[in-house]
Amino acid sequence: MKIKNANDGALTNFEVLSFLQSRGASKEVAATVAPSEYKVFQYLVDTTVDKQTKESVSDLLGKVKKYDLAKAEVLNIINLRPTSAVGIYTIVEKCDARLGEEGAQDLADIVAEVSPPPEEPRSEEGLPQANDV
Repeated sequence: MKIKNANDGALTNFEVLSFLQSRGASKEVAATVAPSEYKVFQYLVDTTVDKQTKESVSDLLGKVKKYDLAKAEVLNIINLRPTSAVGIYTIVEKCDARLGEEGAQDLADIVAEVSPPPEEPRSEEGLPQANDV
């Protein structure tokens, strides 16, 4: 593999997962990647990134163009998949002035429609959840 442009831009979690899979990463520990790459792969698989597709990411990119978001904001929306206006407010700078409450909710609805929802955090066996205490 030849690197054409070093530091050409940030990658989405989906792109990183695709790259690791192309290098041979899999759920098996004996995969042909470095231990650090395997750890990153495991983290990404534990999220819903492996349920994203090129089509869903492209669809999301097309639908958010009308909001005139910065590249970093779009990247965070793809990675974090906020499905509420509150989540959008944490990503978009000066969200209230740029999108307003209705625009933020519309954007969150688009994300919920196009992207798979993030998984709920799982507790380890025997450890109480915050609401169990």
